[in-house]
Amino acid sequence: MKITPTIASALLVLALGMPGLAAAQNREHQQLSADIRMLQEQTQQLAITLAALSEALTTALRDLNSRLDQTNDFALKGFADQRLVIDAFGTDLRVIRERVDETNVRVSTLGQEIDALRTTIPQLVASQPDGGDADAAALAEGSLAAGGAPSALGVSPTRMFEQAFADYTGGQWTLAVTGFEAFLRTFPMSEQADDAQFYLGETYFNQNLMPEAIAGYNRVIDNYGTGNQAPLAYYKRGLAQERLGQVADARASWEEVVDSYPTSDAGRLAQQNLERLNRQEQ
Repeated sequence: MKITPTIASALLVLALGMPGLAAAQNREHQQLSADIRMLQEQTQQLAITLAALSEALTTALRDLNSRLDQTNDFALKGFADQRLVIDAFGTDLRVIRERVDETNVRVSTLGQEIDALRTTIPQLVASQPDGGDADAAALAEGSLAAGGAPSALGVSPTRMFEQAFADYTGGQWTLAVTGFEAFLRTFPMSEQADDAQFYLGETYFNQNLMPEAIAGYNRVIDNYGTGNQAPLAYYKRGLAQERLGQVADARASWEEVVDSYPTSDAGRLAQQNLERLNRQEQ
């Protein structure tokens, strides 16, 4: 191959430029290596910083959870203490309420006995020929000797009713009639007056004294029509009327209780008797 002057010149220029090019590439490589090392150092430093922050955050969360647990424990203990105080207060309040109720009952009973004294003492005194110089016991004995009812002197309505009712449940009909009549004379406005009048009718009914029983039931209906014994008074009056052969009157009594008190026990019993009468007529 023939080397021309042009080729020779190019080869010369190339040979002269090779060392500079190599030097430039070496500097770039060194700079790149330095940059990589710097990035590695920064990355390592960042990792150390993140680890420290993570540890600090973990410690802070642990402390916060510990404080929250302590706060919850304190709150629960406080609630438990408050609950004990409230329970104790409720117990004390219930005891006080029971004692107040008991006191009210005693006061009511005492008031009833005082009213009984105010009612019976003038009657007993007026019944004595000496104008009232004898003591209360003598007055009571005089009343009994005169053939009157047992004295209600100092007896509360409840106690007097219970005495008469005990005679009724024991089958002591005469004593029961006397006791209920005395109760109605002494305490006609008592809450148990309708009960006394009803059981007075029942006493006659149990002795098969149907006219007297009907009269007793009528007084329950007429005088205590809004009381709880009115439905039974209608029903039992119907039974007494049926026993006397007054079937039409018995039907009217039962129809009255069915119409006025359909959901009561007396109403249901009256309905059964009306159905029985219908079957008998058919």
